[in-house]
Amino acid sequence: MNRLTSTNVDHYKAVLGRFCTGVTVVTSLYEGKPVGFTCQSFCALSLEPPLVLLCLQKTSTTWPKIRRSGRLAINVLGEHQQAIGRRFGRTGIDRFAGVEWRPSPAGMPLLSGTLAWLECRLTEEIDAGDHTIAVAAVDELGTGPAQQPLLFFQGRFVGYDVKEAMSA
Repeated sequence: MNRLTSTNVDHYKAVLGRFCTGVTVVTSLYEGKPVGFTCQSFCALSLEPPLVLLCLQKTSTTWPKIRRSGRLAINVLGEHQQAIGRRFGRTGIDRFAGVEWRPSPAGMPLLSGTLAWLECRLTEEIDAGDHTIAVAAVDELGTGPAQQPLLFFQGRFVGYDVKEAMSA
């Protein structure tokens, strides 16, 4: 297997950046306070049982707090929520300052105005290079008022008009 070197890491990122992903904010409660981070490495894993997976940087300071809780919410962002995606991707700030949210059935923070949400229990973590793969069981889920998804493509947030694409 070839190892990435400093000369080909940028090429690797440029190639994989052509794969468009959705944007989520993963939230939980830690010592009674809401915590969360932006995550675009998220996907459905299994229908039976309903499982999802997330890929998390090992350097994350928020993930250990969510791991300790064992419960999390995945907030699927709408295209109008670019500022939320950026905010929850920053470090050293109160990410929830000025952000509207309500508790999920189990009390996890659900951000207002999202496309969809899932409430989950952490079931497994798998070591994977400089990331951790987290598998979570879905307990509750629902849709929000947003109509169009927020996407991440070539290192930036982009919108996508689903209605226009479906009519083409």
